[in-house]
Amino acid sequence: MWNKQQTQPQAPAAPPPLPQASPMASAATSPAASPASVIAFGAPSAPRLATPTSTRSSARLGSGLHIKGQLSGTEDLQIDGKVEGPISLNGHQLIVGATAVLNSEIHASEVIVYGKVIGNLHGDRVDVKTDGSVTGDISTARISIEDGAHFKGRIEIDPAKSHAAAD
Repeated sequence: MWNKQQTQPQAPAAPPPLPQASPMASAATSPAASPASVIAFGAPSAPRLATPTSTRSSARLGSGLHIKGQLSGTEDLQIDGKVEGPISLNGHQLIVGATAVLNSEIHASEVIVYGKVIGNLHGDRVDVKTDGSVTGDISTARISIEDGAHFKGRIEIDPAKSHAAAD
């Protein structure tokens, strides 16, 4: 039963080339294409494997909540209400919802901004989405600011520094 795999001959690493119009079409349409083959731009990608972030617990502060004070936690958090005060989610993700208004110094592993943030952001990754607004400085290793987003402040990209800030 357990030795079944050992007795089967191994399949070749890549299927033999078939005569087709282009190599990109071959990689995108061939069901037997190996994982290392070239995939055409725009072709659907393979589903991602489960990551530790998908098994983490998360919390949500609704749009009817207004919090004044320090907010810290050990789980991912989505805020849709108003928060005034520092936010610390070391090693976890913060999502600033479209209706959220934060007047905060934020420390998190990943910050995704759909709403409004006034204050500094520190983390490994910061994404400011189309309708998002950040007024303050950002210290991160990776940043994305989409067209239509508002940003006023400084950006410091330093992988070593942001790792220390998020932990």
